[in-house]
Amino acid sequence: MLTPRDPAKEFPWWLALVLAAGLWLFWQAFADPAQRQVLQLLWRGIGVTLMVTAVAYLSACVLGLLLALAVLARNRILRQAARLYIEVVRGIPILVLLLYMAFVVVPAAVAGWNWLAAHLGLPPLMTRDVPLLWRAVLALTVAYSAFLAEIFRAGLQSVSPGQIEAAESLGLTRWMRFRMVVFPQAFRVILPPLGNDLVAMVKDSSLVSVLGVADVTQLGKLAAASNFRYFETYNMVALVYLTMTLTLSLLLRRLEARLRKRG
Repeated sequence: MLTPRDPAKEFPWWLALVLAAGLWLFWQAFADPAQRQVLQLLWRGIGVTLMVTAVAYLSACVLGLLLALAVLARNRILRQAARLYIEVVRGIPILVLLLYMAFVVVPAAVAGWNWLAAHLGLPPLMTRDVPLLWRAVLALTVAYSAFLAEIFRAGLQSVSPGQIEAAESLGLTRWMRFRMVVFPQAFRVILPPLGNDLVAMVKDSSLVSVLGVADVTQLGKLAAASNFRYFETYNMVALVYLTMTLTLSLLLRRLEARLRKRG
């Protein structure tokens, strides 16, 4: 009978292989002037990619947590409204939602603001005044908040009701029970799926390139269109994304290991 092994005690040969291949590709890029130029161009887009990911993910976490609390609320109308939002948003592809938010919702919001501004004597706003970058961030926030809401909901419901009742018997307020008892325990449960969605957000941030945002993917497309070296260029694009996601995955695994030791 086979005995299960602890994956944490195994030598990560897969990681060694990926690192070796990555170092070789980076060495090839620096040795070739054309690829080195592409890599320098892509470097300018890394900051945009990381900024879009960080702002959209943090915003989606806040909105997702509020949605999860709304789903678990006692008010039926609040529960149904939150569930409607979650199911509708999860049923729309992120690319479609990105285009819808950028070219339908934002112009409609600008039109509504202009109607209100006309009655209040405020200066009007033009649709072009809202940068495409922030439209993309808004779309990713809306898209991921629905998925994160389900993660938060499952984590909050995993806490034993007995511990909540014990905290309530000690006289803790609802906010204190949530902050000191419920959320710390739920966080250990939801950390792995939250980490998975963060890595997915890094990759899905490439969708903002359809709006012309100068992220890694958009700059890679521009470089390939100018040098016609598609193989080398998109190798570099894939390598940059792989470096970011792999680094993030390793950091999240270390964080999970530390939390397990403390537990």
